Amino acid sequence: MAQSGRTGRLHPAVGAARRRLARHLAEHAGLETTPTGRAARSAEAGRRAGRGEQDPASSPGTPSAPAHRAAQGPLLLVACSGGPDSLALAALTAHFARRGDLRAGAIVVDHGLQEGSAQVARRAAEQCRELGLAPVLIRRAAVEPGGHGPEMAARIARYRAFEEAVAELGEQGETVAGILLGHTRDDQAETVMLGLARGSGTRSLAGMPPARPLAGLGIDGEPITAPKSEPFTASIATPPDEPPRADPDGTDETPSAALLLRPLLGTTREEVEQILSAEGLSPWRDPSNADTSLRRNLVRHDVLPHLERTLGPGIAQALARTAEVLTEDVDLLDALAARRAQDARADPGRFHPVPEQALAALSLGVLSDTHPALRRRILAAALQEAGGAAPTHERLAALEELLGGRGNAGPVQMPGRVTVWRRRALERRAPEPEAAGALILTRTPAG
Repeated sequence: MAQSGRTGRLHPAVGAARRRLARHLAEHAGLETTPTGRAARSAEAGRRAGRGEQDPASSPGTPSAPAHRAAQGPLLLVACSGGPDSLALAALTAHFARRGDLRAGAIVVDHGLQEGSAQVARRAAEQCRELGLAPVLIRRAAVEPGGHGPEMAARIARYRAFEEAVAELGEQGETVAGILLGHTRDDQAETVMLGLARGSGTRSLAGMPPARPLAGLGIDGEPITAPKSEPFTASIATPPDEPPRADPDGTDETPSAALLLRPLLGTTREEVEQILSAEGLSPWRDPSNADTSLRRNLVRHDVLPHLERTLGPGIAQALARTAEVLTEDVDLLDALAARRAQDARADPGRFHPVPEQALAALSLGVLSDTHPALRRRILAAALQEAGGAAPTHERLAALEELLGGRGNAGPVQMPGRVTVWRRRALERRAPEPEAAGALILTRTPAG
């Protein structure tokens, strides 16, 4: 019989994962859940009785306080493929939904890449409904390889499906607080290892963040839209598991307020299997996960096990801990860069000659006096705000060379059709820091 918190003794892995989920939702989404089990409810009833108060749930037709809060609150959607990680997350989330602590549904994305994918999606949706999640949405995603590998192309399609679903629900008057993703501690370790193999910066080595806005994200080679009201806040070197934004070609779309939430980053795959067993759930096993021609699968099945055998156990845990530590460091650097970026802003009209359709200007004087770690973040964020892509290390190095030159120079082409020029101050005796000149950003329209 499926446990789902209703019968039998609570499995330790289930209890630990529920507590992690509750802490995660409270910290990152502002959604408070009550402690697990009857003891908490009994304790609250005792406190009410001691104060001479009536338990709201004792009145006919009156919902409990948690149920009332949930009925009025935003919606969470579990991104469920039917695989082990996402199905376990669906079961954990459904526990709190059944208790009335929150409102939770699910979204199932069918990539159409494998024979029988539609059937797999329908089965995953059915399992989510059986757990008590509602609404349960199925979305077919169009995977367009383009210049990406199959993993990235599928990820791009999946996150676009998320955004479309959030927008559709918004049109129906529904507020989606977040999309819950089933990435585990083992997934995090693999992400850090892949970042090391690419020679990535600190943002990538920080792995997948526990929470991040669904809108306004980017990856190398993909365009990104940043909110016009919050300039220069995008981060450098977004991890490869982060979704890109579609190229808006200058549109001023209001980004979704929904968050991407990863509450299982502290949970291992072994614990996931224990949760599934305790809940009586049978997941779908994706056969492509055994294909070691895919880099992540190679790291999962060959590289990390080899390191565990040769260096000793605990490698995956250490890599995940590295990501956790670096996340705090990177967040601080990003915050400092965002503050410094305000000082670097300049009026493009004060420099000569100004290219047509200038989108932004960055003071060379301010940038030169800024620490390289912050300067790179400022440059990357400015490029993305201009509608370009998260730049590679090599492209940022090209901007550094342009910044260090004299007089007028450029253009330097950046990913996402953004062009950067170095321009002198229009006035011969311009005040500092304007006298040093500026980097001018423009963007070429598509087509």
